[in-house]
Amino acid sequence: MSSDALPPDPFAGDPQDPALSLDDERGDEHEELGPDEQEEVRADLADLAVYQALLEHRGVRGIVVDCGDCGEQHFHEWNLLRASLQQLLEEGYMRPHEPAFDPDPAQYVTWEYCRGYADAMIADS
Repeated sequence: MSSDALPPDPFAGDPQDPALSLDDERGDEHEELGPDEQEEVRADLADLAVYQALLEHRGVRGIVVDCGDCGEQHFHEWNLLRASLQQLLEEGYMRPHEPAFDPDPAQYVTWEYCRGYADAMIADS
């Protein structure tokens, strides 16, 4: 999956793009992921596919992450998280994106919950 799965940048080509200041801090150069980091992202993508297959039909819309930078929870729908991880693998960074609009926290679970749920399903089979 490519970064085409991400929503288009509404400021593409706009010289007043507020994200341009982020590019200055990050620079045009992005560190490539090392082999171990690439393998971890590939494993996360594989796990994500399993978690989505197990939980989406139960009404789970995606994964919630506690952000260490801002102290808030970030809600990632399955496809957006997959596209972000794929971009990390291909480009070495994740593009900023709009937060979910008025998410229902009951429809999102943590990565740890997903892992435990998958482990329980495997143990039952």
